[in-house]
Amino acid sequence: MDTGNTGFMMICTALVFIMTPGLAFFYGGLVRRKNVCNTMMACVAIMGLSVVMWTLFGYSLSFGGNHGGIIGDFRWAALNGVGWEAGPYSDTIPHLVFAAFQMMFAMITPALITGAVVGRMKFKALFAFIALWSVIVYYPMAHMVWGEGGFLASIGSVDFAGGNVVHISSGVSALVLAIYLGRRKGYEQTSYRIHNIPFVALGASLLWFGWYGFNAGSALAADGLAAHAFMTTSISAAAALLSWMLIDTVKNGKPTLVGACTGLVIGLVAITPGAGFVPVWSSFIIGALVSPICYFTMQLVKHKLKIDDALDAFGCHGIGGVWGGIATGLFGQSSINSVARWDGLVFGETRLFTAQVISILVTIAVAVVGTLICIGIVRIFTKLRVEPKEELIGLDITQHGESAYPSFNGLD
Repeated sequence: MDTGNTGFMMICTALVFIMTPGLAFFYGGLVRRKNVCNTMMACVAIMGLSVVMWTLFGYSLSFGGNHGGIIGDFRWAALNGVGWEAGPYSDTIPHLVFAAFQMMFAMITPALITGAVVGRMKFKALFAFIALWSVIVYYPMAHMVWGEGGFLASIGSVDFAGGNVVHISSGVSALVLAIYLGRRKGYEQTSYRIHNIPFVALGASLLWFGWYGFNAGSALAADGLAAHAFMTTSISAAAALLSWMLIDTVKNGKPTLVGACTGLVIGLVAITPGAGFVPVWSSFIIGALVSPICYFTMQLVKHKLKIDDALDAFGCHGIGGVWGGIATGLFGQSSINSVARWDGLVFGETRLFTAQVISILVTIAVAVVGTLICIGIVRIFTKLRVEPKEELIGLDITQHGESAYPSFNGLD
């Protein structure tokens, strides 16, 4: 065991934790004033729910044992047997540190879904949905990609820090849930103005800060690979930020702070699966291209298909994650990280690219089917959508009995 690696990984674990409060500010700033508490509360509640579920059975199902390459078992339930000694996934850090690091991934992932349904989903229904989704979608995906004997790992696909596990799964599930719930009242007639742009900038900054733990920490050691992932993460985020600013300027005549923040976040999403596999120079390309890809997908989803993905959870995380997975198949190099069995398509090999495409399709299928199952179970016990009057009043008051701005008496 290595104390330097252990200290590094504990810091990275804390950084990944910061991402969920950061997401709460990012999402909370983007919504209308009457729904900000509800939007942020969804992330806060998931912080508690995910930790309890992960320690009781989530970690064991994701990383303990192997059944068909799909799911683990209960050998490490309640973290029994997960202690200070090294575990099977790293021989230089305590098993408990690895479990804690992965716990933060299980926290941020379902929180991403909440951005698609703000302003119209019952809090108790959302809470139950997230609990079910973690079991039906997240834990199997984590096992298939990162667990010993996982199916997607066995076919040769790679995912350094969660393109499939985190972003595609949550983004696709968010789209399915948004379609099921339907559009917000007055979707095409009402201007849904962003209520607090400084919140958005604060949240995006916390996300970027925390993402260094997310990506660099996935090296599981304070080594050159961690430094490589740190740099590719920085470059992709910066390139995507500038790329979105350019799109804003061309389309609207002015760059916007919200656009720049959106760009940096999708740049982080896009580099996540390949941060420790692709060469540094390719991170410029990955970041620069993800902004136009996501921008025009959002236009298609919202304006052509009329799907109310409220905060573009699918447009940012689903599409950004898909592009990142494909880009890993294009630019990945086994010389950077031997976990990749083959080089990418740009270097003349097709097998990694093919494996990446298969893994993306499998992830989409698991997310769609799993989300529909979760919806079907939750609707047995409660409606998923609030009543029209509750939606009009706002979910802060109707779901929580509180207001973010109690002294404000003007129109929303």
